[in-house]
Amino acid sequence: MATLTRQAVEDILGPVDNALVAEIAATGATPAELQEAHAWVMNDDALVNDFRPMPKGKVAELVDILYRQEGPAGEEDMA
Repeated sequence: MATLTRQAVEDILGPVDNALVAEIAATGATPAELQEAHAWVMNDDALVNDFRPMPKGKVAELVDILYRQEGPAGEEDMA
């Protein structure tokens, strides 16, 4: 099972700060799980319309983390 490194996180999300990398790595997720979570954050309507099951487990945890960081459709939160 592949673990998430800073490079793997940045390959998927682009440049991110140390706190986000640490929070993501602490989930114990794989790069594939992070890619799936990122897809949900960026395209949730499209995935639901494709009848994909809602994320569960680590993917759901990552979706929550990414939503707090990025907000809907990957737009950075202004708050």
